[in-house]
Amino acid sequence: MENGLDNLLVPSLRETIEQNLGKKTLDKIEQRLFERHGMNLVQAIKEFSKFDSVLREFFGAGADGLENKFLKNIIALDTTTKTNSNWFTIHGAQLSKVFLESLGDPDKNSIMNSVIDKPMIVSDILDACKIPQTSGYRKINSLIKSGLLIPSGFDVTIDGKKVTRYETLHNNIKIDIEKNNIEIKVQMKKQSLERSIIFQTIKI
Repeated sequence: MENGLDNLLVPSLRETIEQNLGKKTLDKIEQRLFERHGMNLVQAIKEFSKFDSVLREFFGAGADGLENKFLKNIIALDTTTKTNSNWFTIHGAQLSKVFLESLGDPDKNSIMNSVIDKPMIVSDILDACKIPQTSGYRKINSLIKSGLLIPSGFDVTIDGKKVTRYETLHNNIKIDIEKNNIEIKVQMKKQSLERSIIFQTIKI
């Protein structure tokens, strides 16, 4: 099962990796990824341990510092909050845009709020939020694709079908606006971090 947090991070990680490594080095890494794993860069970032192994071929122990830099360019542990509270500050413009667009859409915001504390199946989410089915399904699918909604077990319908429940990968979001600067802080659920191959590979 794909991890929502990794899905959320992959586009921004790909961008910062390309910016930091440069085209020539990146081309060599992509070639090696294909030779070893039959994958392109995006596929390997989704299965981050494979990208990590190839990066170590090129940079040895220096890969640790590079990976930390890649991640901190887009999301960093917020050291101003209490220890182990899992608050992160979003730095990447692409990642910030995903959060702001979803929070700025009243329906998407309502959908996320409805499943922060209790996972629900799609039909129950739509009922709870009083959103029309057609647009509601589209917006829920958009949140799933971006990684903001993640699968969380199943419900069994009256006719015996298993239906996926969904929840958010975060417990809380704070947005601070100071002058023209927007700062987004996200409190990730512990299980979201534990399921993330990226966070398990990169020790922050």
